[in-house]
Amino acid sequence: MSKASRTSITMPATAKKDSIIEIRAIAQHDMDSGFRYTEDGKLIPRDIIRAFTCNYNSVEVFKADLFSGIGANPLIIFNAVAVESGTLGFRWVGDNGYEAVNQASISVS
Repeated sequence: MSKASRTSITMPATAKKDSIIEIRAIAQHDMDSGFRYTEDGKLIPRDIIRAFTCNYNSVEVFKADLFSGIGANPLIIFNAVAVESGTLGFRWVGDNGYEAVNQASISVS
């Protein structure tokens, strides 16, 4: 991992079967677009989160490719259908070997 990172997931712990749930995922990551320069004129290399994925019981349910226009600490909000109890796994991948993972459980009745 290139930088220390903290992730946070906000989603319901319980849901009724086939209901739509909102999921909010954030990774605290200081982004550098690759277009800025230091005071002595050297280019600051790009360091961004390039991809985010969410797996629901090992099935990919959401994926986003991110580019240099994304801001620092990107917040990703999306919906999923609560089909069964289980675990949602979240993964952020970026430049310079950056990788952060998190998971959350949901109980569906």
